Amino acid sequence: MRFATTVRLAVGIATWVLTSTSLPAAQTNVAVAANFTEAAKEIAAAFRARTGHEAVLSFGATGQFYTQITQGAPFQVLLAADDARPKKLVDDGLAVPGSNFTYAVGKLVLWSKMPGLVKGEDTLKAASFAKLAIVNPIAAPYGAAAVEMMKSLKIYDTLKPKLVEGATITQAYQFVETGNAELGFVALSQLTGPETGSRWLVPQELYSPIRQDAVLLKTGAANEAATGFIAFLRSPEARTIIEKYGYVLDGQS
Repeated sequence: MRFATTVRLAVGIATWVLTSTSLPAAQTNVAVAANFTEAAKEIAAAFRARTGHEAVLSFGATGQFYTQITQGAPFQVLLAADDARPKKLVDDGLAVPGSNFTYAVGKLVLWSKMPGLVKGEDTLKAASFAKLAIVNPIAAPYGAAAVEMMKSLKIYDTLKPKLVEGATITQAYQFVETGNAELGFVALSQLTGPETGSRWLVPQELYSPIRQDAVLLKTGAANEAATGFIAFLRSPEARTIIEKYGYVLDGQS
C-alpha cells in the first residue's frame, strides 16, 4: 500500500538522521507536557549528543498546546500527556498520519510534604485537610485522572470545595511544595528524587491509563531534527531514560 510505503520511508529517513554524523545540525521546537519536563530535558541532551541536532523544549498543559498548535504555534513535535489530542491533530490535518505513538504511560500519586499524612484512600475519605492540589482536569490528563479516581471512590463531591487547581501539573506540585496545599495529585515522575513526606501510588484500577502519545506535526515533516527526535524517542537509550523517571513503557503493566 502507498501509505505503508510512505511510513517505511519516513522511518528509514529518521533512522538515517540518527546514525549519520555528516549532516549539518538542525533544530526543532518541541511542545512537552509538563509532567515530562525532567525526562524530556535528559532525552534532548542525549539526542543532541548522538545527532548534533537540537530539540528546543517548551513545557505546559497538553490542552493549551493543542489550542496553540491549531492557531499556528511554531512547534514541529508534540509530546502530549494523553493520546486523544495527538490523534485529534492527525484528524485535524495538522499532524503526520501514522506518526503518533505512546512513548510513556504515566502514574498518578497523592503526595504531601508532611510525613505520615498520606495513608492511602483513607486520607481522602477522612478529608481532614483544607486544600487538595490538582491540575486543571480539562487541560491536563493527570487532573482528569484525579477526578476520575475520586469519583470511583465516591468522594469527589465532598472534596470538590477543597480543590486548588494549577494550570499545569508543575503548578499543582508547587502548591504542595510551598505549603499552599497540604497534599495534592502529582505525577510519579515528579517524585523521582530522594523520598520526602508521604505518598500513595494510586491503584491503576481507579483511573484510566494515562497513555502519553507523541506526534510529528506537519510543520516538522521535512525537518531533520523533528523526524530524528521522534525516531530517537523510540530508541533504547530514550526508553531507559523514560523508565528511570517512573513511567511505564507501552505494553507493560
